[in-house]
Amino acid sequence: MIAYRFLSEDDTSAFCHKVTEALSKGWSLHGDPTYSFDAARGVMRCGQAVVKDVDADYSPDMKLGQL
Repeated sequence: MIAYRFLSEDDTSAFCHKVTEALSKGWSLHGDPTYSFDAARGVMRCGQAVVKDVDADYSPDMKLGQL
């Protein structure tokens, strides 16, 4: 199965750390990163999709961040 996650965070080093942590756990970048303005909060937001091949059957109960 290929697991998919979309990581998002304010445009700070926390976003880079979140993506780096996922990569260190075997996730791979999928597509281009996104960058947009959150007008309600007045901040820029970043997003990046990541995927990972896992030896498991899909279940809506799975904790994707723990794969």
